[in-house]
Amino acid sequence: MNNNDIKNVVIVGGGTAGWMAAAALSKLLYTKDINIRLIESEAIGTVGVGEATIPHILYFNRLLGINENEFIKKTNATFKLGIEFVNWGKVGERYIHPFGPYGMDMEGIHFHHMWLRQQGLGNVKPIDEFNLQIQAAKAGKFRRAQQDLQGSPLSTIAYAFQFDAALYAKFMRKISEERGVTRTEGKVVKATQKPENGHIDTLLLESGEVIKGDLFIDCSGFRGLLIEETLQTGYEDWSHYLPCDRAVTRLTERMETLPPYTRATAKSAGWQWRIPLQLRTGNGYVYSSQYLSDDAALESLNNDLETKPISDPRLLYFKTGIRKQTWNKNVVSIGLAAGFLEPLESTSIHLIQTAIARLMTNFPDKLFNQPDIDYYNERTRIEYEQVRDFLILHYKASTRNDSPFWDYCRNMTIPKSLETRIAIYKENARLYRQDQELFNHVSWFAVFNGQGIYPKRHHPVANLLSETELERRLNEIHTVTQKCLEVMPSHEQFLAKLP
Repeated sequence: MNNNDIKNVVIVGGGTAGWMAAAALSKLLYTKDINIRLIESEAIGTVGVGEATIPHILYFNRLLGINENEFIKKTNATFKLGIEFVNWGKVGERYIHPFGPYGMDMEGIHFHHMWLRQQGLGNVKPIDEFNLQIQAAKAGKFRRAQQDLQGSPLSTIAYAFQFDAALYAKFMRKISEERGVTRTEGKVVKATQKPENGHIDTLLLESGEVIKGDLFIDCSGFRGLLIEETLQTGYEDWSHYLPCDRAVTRLTERMETLPPYTRATAKSAGWQWRIPLQLRTGNGYVYSSQYLSDDAALESLNNDLETKPISDPRLLYFKTGIRKQTWNKNVVSIGLAAGFLEPLESTSIHLIQTAIARLMTNFPDKLFNQPDIDYYNERTRIEYEQVRDFLILHYKASTRNDSPFWDYCRNMTIPKSLETRIAIYKENARLYRQDQELFNHVSWFAVFNGQGIYPKRHHPVANLLSETELERRLNEIHTVTQKCLEVMPSHEQFLAKLP
């Protein structure tokens, strides 16, 4: 190492973000010349509501060399094929946003164009019946993808997990410490800055210990101990687009039958989640304090619990938005310290994961090249804005008019980027994926179609097939999908047989 190489990395805060960062860095920077230290206080605790994930977590687990079956047992996990949305379009309606594809793309266009053409001909089965993940979720079935069955829907099964966030952080901590990460118990009471450039120099703990670092990773949650309290970076508020600012949470007993999906039920001033784990169920009501009191939110949550409570309720406060710079000077903020997008599409852990990957791509030396930092911040903002737009769509697309909250959501102004995407889809059902953004055409179509935004027409290439050939192909895909469903075991049978 030369004199400009980073020698001391200090992570402030544990929880999911802190220990994920520690685990990844200890894997990718494994050398005796780089010290990784994590500071956390048992007294502070963590938010820990992010119990549902999306399929990208599989890549992170593979990077760390994690045995998936061990991971499931250690984190009380269940499998997840998608998210069911209840009462989002109109009260009484429901749909599933699946992780896997509808049918199969053909003639160079996405499957939904073929289905839309067949729908126009008046003889088509519901779109859900062409999606194996949706059918399996409804039937309570699960199996991992079988890569050797190329061309079969069984080879394209994408899944994620529902797990205990506290156990996940503990699991990440074990991996980190085994790879040399040093954990320090304590509270940071002061950060000193270098007079010549304002970079963080040392941290003073409540115990009196002074910790010096070259690169600091702020995983201190909403507080933003370094990125905000010390560097005063600033925060861009997106509450206009996503007005929910509170959540009341409660754990309940295990569900009798474990569904392989998360549920999000729209309510008068927000939505309620249900996340089934092997030993308990996670529940929470995300709502806007402008339209609902805390007491009323708790009462509503309690009234809609499906199993008996096993914990006291917990109230969380948040503001949707993003730090104006998620990397400022020698501080990189990750997790809630960087920004917050409500957990409607289970993106919190994914955003931690991509932040870590982006940091590794742009890993600095002590010179902290500003163009690298600017690029990191630009890509982070783009990613947050893309996820933000997808979340906004759920609210904007609702036709509910049963409460002031939904009246606001239906009529609110939305980002130009989302306006354009909606306008294009309404005209010709085309969906574009920009910059390899997180949510692809399957995700956007699921919400558009599920919440009643229908296009005027489909892609013209779909018209090139004869009506007979189109019907034959769709019938064949439907038959194959149903046969694949028949050979899948139940979710609980699959869990029980894990070695």
